[in-house]
Amino acid sequence: MKLFSTNNPNNIVDLKEAVLNAFPVDKGLYMPVKIPRLPKSFYESIQERSFNENAFIVCQALMGDYIPMPELESILLKAFDFPSPIVQLDDHLSCLELFHGPSMAFKDFGARFMAALMAYFLRNEDQKTTILVATSGDTGGAVAAGFYETEGIEVIILYPKGKVSDLQEKQLTTWGKNIRAVEIDGVFDDCQNLVKTAFLDKDLHNKYQFSSANSINIARLIPQSFYYHDAYKQLQDQGDLCFAVPSGNFGNLCAGLIAKKMGLPIHSFIAATNKNKIVPDYLKTGEFVPKDSMQTISNAMDVGNPSNFTRIMSLYGSTWNDVKQDVRGFHSTDQETLAAIAEIKEKYAYIADPHGAIGYLACKEAFQKEKRHYVFLETAHPGKFQDVVEEAINEPITLPTRLADFLDQTKSAYSSNKDYVSFKSLLMDL
Repeated sequence: MKLFSTNNPNNIVDLKEAVLNAFPVDKGLYMPVKIPRLPKSFYESIQERSFNENAFIVCQALMGDYIPMPELESILLKAFDFPSPIVQLDDHLSCLELFHGPSMAFKDFGARFMAALMAYFLRNEDQKTTILVATSGDTGGAVAAGFYETEGIEVIILYPKGKVSDLQEKQLTTWGKNIRAVEIDGVFDDCQNLVKTAFLDKDLHNKYQFSSANSINIARLIPQSFYYHDAYKQLQDQGDLCFAVPSGNFGNLCAGLIAKKMGLPIHSFIAATNKNKIVPDYLKTGEFVPKDSMQTISNAMDVGNPSNFTRIMSLYGSTWNDVKQDVRGFHSTDQETLAAIAEIKEKYAYIADPHGAIGYLACKEAFQKEKRHYVFLETAHPGKFQDVVEEAINEPITLPTRLADFLDQTKSAYSSNKDYVSFKSLLMDL
């Protein structure tokens, strides 16, 4: 499998290089040189195969024989031992639940696949690899769970101080061993910028062999395409599907677009955001204008300069009208999100998290204009946002044991200002 940098199409590497050194020196992002199209027969028979069997076919189409069949099967088996069920709410609306993994967020799909893939690539290496990752909420917990006690890998997680939920913070800061957390006095974009700058710092390269577990790593995008195929498998008889994707750094949406480019017979996507509506504004005006991120109750989407936008542009040749054929934009306020959580509970007896609720609102608006089957992604268990959800539905919710256990743990985190000099000094001392 060959991949190129979005900033330099002539910068071509193999899959191992792209996964282990996720951030090209030209500051682009890696994308497959070729996105193969799966045959129509694959989709006609998709219901005959399991999640992992379909994922294997998608992987082989992308990777060819780069990873031998038994090893690839082992990677998939290790990564995916949990479901991604569809919950059909009515004749025209479904929810794709992506929170049944160990950290109870959709990031488990990418983190666990990446951890298994990296372990395969590093099996004969002597030098330790350091995963440096920024999180706006759920990525860090999934990465910590995926890489915990993985031999040859240590993890450093950056998160914005005071801007993740209490439960999310505990999922970042209570692991110990090879997992360390750093709270940054800033916003997610500051954390992301620190990671990108550190990747290109020659001084730090003398001490660390860095890789990334953010959605800038292509190993995160590949497995996220699997659950779009699985959703289609479960809803194949519903006709053309439209997915409303709660979006922050836009890796999740980009993975869906890759699946569509590979031939997945779905109609379109909705880029659903909170008031950090940079991409919906682009879809409306044709101008991409990054801004400082703003804090909301749907904090995993509090991103003012989504990295994966460049990947989406590479898929469509930066052609605005072509992007709009497959993606429309939507955004909502915190007040609208709270009302949506209450409405979903009252109307369907279903409890959604704030991110899924925004996806629901996107589906609701779209259905008024175009009648088809809509699917919103429920990206995290509502218990991860307990205070917000309980406020919306005006009743307590019960936390699953795997979440409740984190609340009894003791936080352990380093602290840094958002300026790079302070952060670099911290890394040099770790």
